[in-house]
Amino acid sequence: MHIDARQLENNTIIEGDICIIGAGAAGITSALQWKNTPYKIILLEGGGFEYDDKAQDLLGGKTIGHPYYPNRSSRLNYFGGATMHWGGMCSVFDDIDFEKRDWVANSGWPIQLKDIKPFYPQAHEILDLGVYEWGAEYFLKNDSSLKPLPLDEKIIWNKMWHFSPPTRFGTKYRKEITEAANIHLYTYAHATEITATENVNAITQVTVKNHAGKTHTVKAKYFVMASCAIQNSRQLLVSNKQAPKGLGNDNDLVGRYFMEHPEIQSGELWLNEVTPLKFYEQPKNKVRAELAMAPDVQRNLKILNATVSLMPLQLSKKAMPSVTIYQEQDPRKSMDTFIKYSSLDKRNFLQRTFSKSIFGSYGLFTRTEQEPNPNSRVVLSATEKDELGVPRADLNWQLSHLDKKTVFELNKLIGQEVGRAGIGRVKLKDWLADDSVKDLPEYTSGGWHHMGTTRMSDDPKTGVVDADCKVHGIDNLFIASSSCFTTGGAVNPTLTVVAISLRLAAHLKEKIKGSEKA
Repeated sequence: MHIDARQLENNTIIEGDICIIGAGAAGITSALQWKNTPYKIILLEGGGFEYDDKAQDLLGGKTIGHPYYPNRSSRLNYFGGATMHWGGMCSVFDDIDFEKRDWVANSGWPIQLKDIKPFYPQAHEILDLGVYEWGAEYFLKNDSSLKPLPLDEKIIWNKMWHFSPPTRFGTKYRKEITEAANIHLYTYAHATEITATENVNAITQVTVKNHAGKTHTVKAKYFVMASCAIQNSRQLLVSNKQAPKGLGNDNDLVGRYFMEHPEIQSGELWLNEVTPLKFYEQPKNKVRAELAMAPDVQRNLKILNATVSLMPLQLSKKAMPSVTIYQEQDPRKSMDTFIKYSSLDKRNFLQRTFSKSIFGSYGLFTRTEQEPNPNSRVVLSATEKDELGVPRADLNWQLSHLDKKTVFELNKLIGQEVGRAGIGRVKLKDWLADDSVKDLPEYTSGGWHHMGTTRMSDDPKTGVVDADCKVHGIDNLFIASSSCFTTGGAVNPTLTVVAISLRLAAHLKEKIKGSEKA
């Protein structure tokens, strides 16, 4: 069922069993798990079904740290959220990503990969990722044209990526959501404040507003925040009537530990023979491999997780850092510019131009996990509010020396292994091998992967939510989002976001079932 909140009588009270704030991948996934149940689900979307410039402007805010994409255009404020412009890359986390690593400050989830793994198959299906296989052996066995580099897998191994079509949640799941009798989708219902009880141990209601001048109140038994890392933390921080520091922020953690996946060109691979490395190419709707470090190597070198993708060198040289070209405040214009100046637009032309000779050398492109940094954070603007009267969120993205060390060590390892195998040589970028350069350069991009800010921990002194994604100290407030990530691994977060949303829905079902029996 769909309701346009602009058409409701002002000050309407909306009531249900579960209120989900945000209708992107996490919110839509969460809502669908309750389809055809006896529970009334309220799904709130700040925009409509199509791009709306006024609704999009509600996401605006400054970037005041390491150069980053504009807040206003890095996410989409309409049904389907960021899936309406994502690239579709997906991979699974590794066991080491969840571990407490003594060389990685603030690492260690309260759960393990085995707690997420049972939900990956369904998430895989939701994202239209094809066959559920993540081992390189399966694809090598079924396609003789795929040839891996002959490297020592105990040092450098082949990690697989699946490519979603990409699935646009706002398109694929619109009919299913709007035709579900017990799911009530409210568009143009932008959450502006979350209200708690006086002792702040439960949420009573959410206030929503829109540009039509309407204000409504949503009441429910349980609330699930399913927006991005910036907006989730913003909503908690501005909800400060009962909790002066903001909900869940007694220990000044909301908004902190914002993480991305720093991405940068890191070197060149020159092969002794002209070799099309199809196994490492980016095929449409299929899979590819990237070069990753074995866990023991990470432990021995005391570095983060990271992967390297390969691109024919002539293409790589034409590619510009995405952080320098995706800078328009309008996400449509930013995407147009990105496609125009990225390698994507030049791929077919260059492949025809250089023919087979293009495959004698490759550019190395590194995506690394970011060390959790409390100073990398989202804060409320002290001077600017959006048109609905809510303080804007400013982003201060901060990197660390360990991020640069990781990029260096991984690319050096690949060079050593390529040399040992006798297949060629690796040339590192000058800045990477320069010891006087302590951090990643300003043109280091991110993957548009907002993580952290409401991180998961069993201890409220080190995290905002517990192992079940419940905000510490608040019995009925949960968060389904990559904002819960304690560390970010080295892979795109969407698959794991959907898996965590499925896990949370399963937990809530058990919780509700238990309360009804009591």
